[in-house]
Amino acid sequence: MSSYPMSPLMGQMMSQPLLISSILDYAAKHYPTTEIVSRRVEGDMHRYTYRDCHVRARKMANALTSLGVTMGDRVATLAWNGYRHMELYYAVSGSGAVLHTINPRLHPEQIAYIANHAEDQYLFFDLTFLPLIEAVAAHCKSVKAFVLMAGRERMPTDTKIANLLCYEDLMASSSDDYQWPLFDENSAASLCYTSGTTGNPKGALYSHRSTVLHAYGSAMPNALNVSATDTVLPVVPMFHVNAWGLPYSVLLSGAKMVYPGAALDGKSLYELFEAEGVTFSAGVPTVWLGLVNYALENKLRFSTFRRTVIGGSACPPAMMDTLIDQLDVQVIHAWGMTEMSPLGTAGGLQSKHLSLPKAAQRKILQKQGHAVYGVDMKIVDDDGKELPWDGATYGHLLVKGPWIISSYFKNEGGDVLQDGWFPTGDVATIDADGYMQITDRSKDVIKSGGEWIGTIDLENIAMAHPAVLQAACIGIAHPKWDERPLLLVIKRPGQDVTREDLLHYFDGKIARFWMPDDVIFVEALPTGATGKIQKNKLRDQYKGHLLPTA
Repeated sequence: MSSYPMSPLMGQMMSQPLLISSILDYAAKHYPTTEIVSRRVEGDMHRYTYRDCHVRARKMANALTSLGVTMGDRVATLAWNGYRHMELYYAVSGSGAVLHTINPRLHPEQIAYIANHAEDQYLFFDLTFLPLIEAVAAHCKSVKAFVLMAGRERMPTDTKIANLLCYEDLMASSSDDYQWPLFDENSAASLCYTSGTTGNPKGALYSHRSTVLHAYGSAMPNALNVSATDTVLPVVPMFHVNAWGLPYSVLLSGAKMVYPGAALDGKSLYELFEAEGVTFSAGVPTVWLGLVNYALENKLRFSTFRRTVIGGSACPPAMMDTLIDQLDVQVIHAWGMTEMSPLGTAGGLQSKHLSLPKAAQRKILQKQGHAVYGVDMKIVDDDGKELPWDGATYGHLLVKGPWIISSYFKNEGGDVLQDGWFPTGDVATIDADGYMQITDRSKDVIKSGGEWIGTIDLENIAMAHPAVLQAACIGIAHPKWDERPLLLVIKRPGQDVTREDLLHYFDGKIARFWMPDDVIFVEALPTGATGKIQKNKLRDQYKGHLLPTA
């Protein structure tokens, strides 16, 4: 029920709830022969159409009903990007239950915690994760049965899982005679948990209304710009914020969908891009690092791939330059978070920018971009005072909108809003044209002598050096300045660079007090369940590091 005042004169339009099932209905009716192509964990390629997906999703909805799943029940998945996972996206939510996608990269104890916290009734999983399910099944107290997303021929003959069902058996025994129910659009549709870098993961419970509005907003030209002429390959996993909403926005746009399964290495992705004529993709920087390096090392170019959205963490300018200048791929720099469904901003130029020099345009594209309609944002200081949009002043980024959470599932963490705004935990600037740029996470920003130092800028400069593959910057305790920057660097294979060379590379690019105090060369950097570098682990590891005194 709305808490807003009602006008004495109401509009006279039909009242039809915004439900996820309507997206699949639309796709099957208006783009019935458009393909969904999946690389299966079984090793082969699977292809069928929107019409076929519609039939099988209705069958699975009937199967869920036969299992006793009712409206509001949580049904979990532990699966890669593929057609069966997509069927569950629509069968579960469309029937009124709640789809709970679990990130398999989490620690088994966290997976069990999440399943119990969500009170999952059933858990569907890909064959890849059979050992993981065997390890956690006994600890998932509310799960009535586990469903292996495979055919009868793939079912294990010897397993520790007591209640194991076969996905294709459920499908075969169910009719496609199913009418999607109508209910309030504010009903829960899906549940995604944060990655839990500090404390236990918390759940963001999306509604049908928020999901459909997000799909509309993200498909718009100034956002992801998805259309029926596209072939879309989401590298971002379906267990990571619903693959950034692409299983919804791609279908309502009528585009061909290509799912990569578990093969996310550069070679596998490149071959799939070429074989299926992919025009658009989406993923985090660490994935593009592998794909870009594979293409460059093998002197390859893309035949059809022309644009990608990069989010999850900041896209290094050097990577953007390589994609645009060497591989002819447009980069849409985007920002969002689990609590935002996730899209908040998307990069791009306005007509007044088209006459600017290339370097000036690139500076604009390197920002996280302009707010998508539906998202409002502001920056504030430590006391909550709103700061100016001048592109230089940075503060804590707050957002609000119809696809942004008002509280976590089961009210974990209590009241999370600040005067109706959600605090993102990011530090950012916003310029006069409304372009936002993340300078750091609030927990990662380095506070040195009363001034803030943004680690992302330092990392981006380091990664622009030809000998640097990856870099991370953290704050180290300092007796005089509170904190000082420490740079951790992975060298490119066959390349060499010294500490002094790299520090000299920063000259003239930053304020002197931003200069890293030290550089450590490492073989690897720890990454979390969503592919982000875990700076909390780096801070723990190097908290005793002695910085040079000179």
